[in-house]
Amino acid sequence: MQNVFFEIGIVIISATVFAFIARLLRQPFIPLYIFAGILLGPVFHIIQNSDIILFMSEAGIAFLLFIIGLEIDIRRLKDVGIVSSLGGLIQMFSVFTFSFIIALLIGFKHIESIYIALVIAFSSTMIVVKLLSDKKQIDTLHGRIIIGILLMQDIIAIFVLSILTTLGSFSFMTLVYSVLSGLFVFLIAYLAAKYAFPHIFTFAAKSQELLFITAVSASFLFSLLFNIMGFSIAVGAFVAGVALANLPYNIEIVGKVKSLRDFFSVVFFVSLGMELTLNSIGGMWPHFLIFLLLAVIFKPLVILFICSFFGYKIRTSFETSISLAQISEFSLIIVAQGLLMGHVSQEIFSITVLLAIVTIALTSYYMKFEESIYSRLKKYIGIFDRINKEKTYSLEYQASMKYKYVLVGYNRIGYSVVNMFRRARKKFLVIDFNPETIRMLINEKVPCLYGDIGDTEIIERLDFKGIRVIVSTIPTVKDSLLLIRKAKESNKKIVLILTASQIDEALKYYDAGADYVLIPHLIGGDHVSLMIENMGSIKQILEHRLRHIEELKKRHSLHMSHPAHGPS
Repeated sequence: MQNVFFEIGIVIISATVFAFIARLLRQPFIPLYIFAGILLGPVFHIIQNSDIILFMSEAGIAFLLFIIGLEIDIRRLKDVGIVSSLGGLIQMFSVFTFSFIIALLIGFKHIESIYIALVIAFSSTMIVVKLLSDKKQIDTLHGRIIIGILLMQDIIAIFVLSILTTLGSFSFMTLVYSVLSGLFVFLIAYLAAKYAFPHIFTFAAKSQELLFITAVSASFLFSLLFNIMGFSIAVGAFVAGVALANLPYNIEIVGKVKSLRDFFSVVFFVSLGMELTLNSIGGMWPHFLIFLLLAVIFKPLVILFICSFFGYKIRTSFETSISLAQISEFSLIIVAQGLLMGHVSQEIFSITVLLAIVTIALTSYYMKFEESIYSRLKKYIGIFDRINKEKTYSLEYQASMKYKYVLVGYNRIGYSVVNMFRRARKKFLVIDFNPETIRMLINEKVPCLYGDIGDTEIIERLDFKGIRVIVSTIPTVKDSLLLIRKAKESNKKIVLILTASQIDEALKYYDAGADYVLIPHLIGGDHVSLMIENMGSIKQILEHRLRHIEELKKRHSLHMSHPAHGPS
């Protein structure tokens, strides 16, 4: 017991020291956590018994997926359902097939090539969602596409894992059993969410401590149930999260469980470094480099093509593709299973671990500097926009008419602005880079234009001299500054109202020439102050309450339940 306590203590202290170093150097934390694991394991051999660390890292994956399930509004994924489901399947099939052929050509056996192709085809739900969450991009357009694709990959990974474990005795009945088992546990989750959890958690919510342990127990219950059925405990935790997502207490649960998630995720990244054994790779470094190129170049290019084919702008397609340029935690589980069954060698397992470390570290940097990377690569990947234009050339409605007001980004803020424009009978135009949003606006006969305000083509279409007011809800600093500069160069009198997520961004916009900058999380306090000041009587407050409930119901029907972090 003393050794276990010592080893966990060493892992956490080392991770903390390297986190401080990362903070001082302004680097992402994840690569430094992995480096700490490499020093503790393969380099200095400080950690001898890694079993307990590996168990805790698996718990970290489970808690992360539990929180993802709690935070995901499945209805918000409907508008990206086609690209997530069909596009995700096309991506997996394409990357798997090409990687399988390459593995065969460079000398691997058929069974080994299957494992290698599976490793490269899947991307990491844990890493990507953590980074999206840290950047508050879960609910952006590319965030929703990414999560949809990852969910599709995880579903396929579950069935692949169940098939691989019975590969020696695989039959049609094995496949049927896996499918029926999966449907059974999902049915239990649905029934629990509909009939049991609302009553259980209404009682538990009377005590914060009871609410916390009940939520964690639900996560463990479904993890155990999925494990008994032969599935991953992490997927069971995710299903538990989804089952609790519609409860009125989900935000409180997320707040309480997040600290557990952060603790266990740090252990996961450190344990990843500890698993590395470079000596086992031997003379297979050229093979490693080929697999690395498949994961970080070929796979993103496939996703870039798919998103463009489905009508998304090059920026959204790029942000989606670059975020998925790594291998999955499921890849490690699949290859570990293959090693136990004798399907793959120790060398292939070591290559997979190294591939996970390098691609995860690269993803941390990709997503930290994605704006700079996009700016530099934009002219080279512009060819994909031709595919996009063939699909979306008609996605506009009355965009050539004369308009005095322009709204950039039809998200939850934009919805209110459009309602005001329509009530006041203003001549306005909406610009958005979500094709589904534009189709909805066309159906409602709202003047709109599909495009990204960061594209010079869209900027050039705007008649700034004739526009009085531009309201922008886009979160990207670079695009907002470009809009301010181009608008003010053409028309000094134009009124620019922008949205910022941070105070320093707002000050940048004011310095550049913005007339007013909204900071959503500061507006709430101002609104309450004005409401109290202007509403003298209880009657007025009750009237406002009824109007507010009606408005919330209307927005809820449009799946606008959570605060937006970016354009729709």
